[in-house]
Amino acid sequence: MMAVRAFNAGSLFRSAASPPLLTFCCRLRPFSSLPFRRNSDLLGLRFPVFCISNQFLGHGGGLSHSAHSLVDCVMEELTAWRSRRRVRASVKLTSNGELLGDKLVNRELEKGFLLEFKKDTDRVLLGVAQRPDGKKNWIVCDQNGVASSIKPQQITYIVPGVENFDQTEISKFLQKAHGNLDPTLLEIAWIELLEKNASITAEELAEMIFGSSEPLESYCAHLLLSSDEIYFTLLATKGSRSIYGPRPTGQVEELLHKKLAKEAAEKELQDFVQLLVSAKAKPALAKPAKSSWMVDEKIRYKIESLEAYAIDAYSSDEQRKTAGRILKAMGLTKTASSAQNVLINIGYFPVHVNLELLKLNIHTNHSDEIIAAAESILSESPDSDEMNREDLTHLKVYAIDVDEADELDDALSATKLQDGRMKIWIHVADPTRYVEPRSILDREALRRGTSVFLPTGTYPMFPEKLAMEGMSLKQGELCKAVSVSVILHPDGSIAEYSVQNSIIKPTYMLTYESATELLHLNLEEEAELKILSEAAALRLKWRRMQGAIDTSTLEARIKVVNPEDPEPSINLYVENQTSPAMRLVSEMMILCGEVVATFGSCNNIPLPYRGQPQSNIDASAYSHLPEGPVRSSAVVRIMRAAVIDFRNPIRHGALGIPGYVQFTSPIRRYLDLLAHYQVKAFLRGESPPFSAGQLEGMASMVNMQVRVVRTLSASSLRYWIIEFLRRQPREKKYRALILRFIKDRIAALFLVEVGLQASAQVSTGCQVGDEVEVKVEEAHPRDDFISLKEVNRSGSG
Repeated sequence: MMAVRAFNAGSLFRSAASPPLLTFCCRLRPFSSLPFRRNSDLLGLRFPVFCISNQFLGHGGGLSHSAHSLVDCVMEELTAWRSRRRVRASVKLTSNGELLGDKLVNRELEKGFLLEFKKDTDRVLLGVAQRPDGKKNWIVCDQNGVASSIKPQQITYIVPGVENFDQTEISKFLQKAHGNLDPTLLEIAWIELLEKNASITAEELAEMIFGSSEPLESYCAHLLLSSDEIYFTLLATKGSRSIYGPRPTGQVEELLHKKLAKEAAEKELQDFVQLLVSAKAKPALAKPAKSSWMVDEKIRYKIESLEAYAIDAYSSDEQRKTAGRILKAMGLTKTASSAQNVLINIGYFPVHVNLELLKLNIHTNHSDEIIAAAESILSESPDSDEMNREDLTHLKVYAIDVDEADELDDALSATKLQDGRMKIWIHVADPTRYVEPRSILDREALRRGTSVFLPTGTYPMFPEKLAMEGMSLKQGELCKAVSVSVILHPDGSIAEYSVQNSIIKPTYMLTYESATELLHLNLEEEAELKILSEAAALRLKWRRMQGAIDTSTLEARIKVVNPEDPEPSINLYVENQTSPAMRLVSEMMILCGEVVATFGSCNNIPLPYRGQPQSNIDASAYSHLPEGPVRSSAVVRIMRAAVIDFRNPIRHGALGIPGYVQFTSPIRRYLDLLAHYQVKAFLRGESPPFSAGQLEGMASMVNMQVRVVRTLSASSLRYWIIEFLRRQPREKKYRALILRFIKDRIAALFLVEVGLQASAQVSTGCQVGDEVEVKVEEAHPRDDFISLKEVNRSGSG
């Protein structure tokens, strides 16, 4: 009889002389242990046949299987093997050939199951399945007792071996789980699995490291694997089932290095945050000095990152991220305001820090190189114009400026000629006596463009010592100047003029208040001051005849004493630009500008000639409005912007003169200094140092900087006015003029006592120009916010 064995879809035939298959089975053992086990294992064949002695065991234990039944058995297994092979082709393998699909059998969710799910992107919760919600969703009750509907894809793990879990026990279960977490166990498991090149599930890991795959241990293993970023990587996920594999040694070493670096950075961050918290808790006088944050390089980088964040001026994305991490670690929102408050609270910023000054990167100090150059010039510079200076020391000279002025650029003299005409001298400080075009000091002045005047301090265009000691006019001392003399016609127009280098000796240094008082006293010994006042009135009348527009108003001035203090002293006063002394100075400066423009035009000197296109303003259209802030505000709103030409004068419609050059502030304004360079070169018989094209290029740079400084000055002044109002009693009332209506009854107001524009709702029937009384409801200078409420209408103006 022939015995047949099926093998890999082929047939092997044996003769009767061949040893029967049964001779291979000499004792009870599984088929897989037969001599052909190796081939069948490789093919994945599993034969459910056992042998006893020389018999095949079938149903009843007797000899019931013929060779034919054996072939059927083998063929059935072969068919099943082929089917598994097709499945295997579509299922991932682990690195050692394990079938991932075999480990990714997902559990069907049932009521009472304990599961982990994603509530949102940041939160993972434990909950108990309550009931289906539609076809796929389930209602679950989480650890907080909140019921919600979740989708299948939100489920991250179903805790095995749990049925009918009590929702009230979730917190206790979580507490036990987190108490059992020991990440060092992962390293041990990683080493063993790496050697075997094997993958693992949460349940298998629980068995390996805890010796049990009970629900608690399995969930602990899941937490370890799902949160691990070092030893294991996710190989595959199906529903709530995941398989992990050990990372290569090199990768683990790299990740460990990064982890240690991250932990060190985190500790460094926490240490820094603790420094901030400690500094914040200290009283104002005990807070660390700003310089103390600069000693350690790492601390310095972090504090500077916060500062950059506070003023929106970070230099790199990393600096921005560093500040963001600091704020987050302190539990604060990632905003510039948060960073500002932190720096104020630790004493790094003063309470009233000028953020705009920092944001605009205004240079408040001069470099050592610039200071050294200034000191060298003061000690060594000869006066190249000494032989050509007119001695005007016999004249009585008045220097009139604001009380806090540090740089005195100009002064005035006057006399009456025998024919009754008035002769005026406008003496202007001569900084070109020290500074040459294109020198290091000139380039620095060009870069700054202007001196910066703020309520909290002055930041001069030139180094302070040079500006104050060398260039500025000083009472009772011989001073080098450029003097513009003018003889006026009886109608106020210019009859004669001259421009010359001079030496003067200022007699008086007056404030506007003291000069006004002297004018009111009408003292015989101050006849020259009276002549100046008369000349100013004559000039104003003449200019108005030429179409000049009067924009005089009230202007607030503030001096803050000790601005670094939390509650510095604020000295506020309001100047009336129509006061006799201010009118006098203003008219003389305009007169000087007209003379220099005429002088430049007659001698073909390139200068920054300022003009303003005629606005076709009919002054009579505003005559019904009260003079001062109301009329001035209305007129200014429709005036056209000024323009500059560098070759020829252009009419200045607002001033009512044929040409105008700013000339009287060369210590504090760079364009005035440029005019001095050009005029002084002509007086020496030299060619102008700059062409019209060069002047235009420099003026473009300067005007950009001047606009920035003007914005800064206005915002700083407004800040301190609002801070002043914030400190006043709540019941205090203020006079307010209605400038215009913004919408319905919301009006733009001018607070007369403080020189501030704001808005508020006013009563029905109020008109532009009326005066109302208001109270300050709220005032927040940092937010540029002020709330006013009308309390009483005083009548019309």
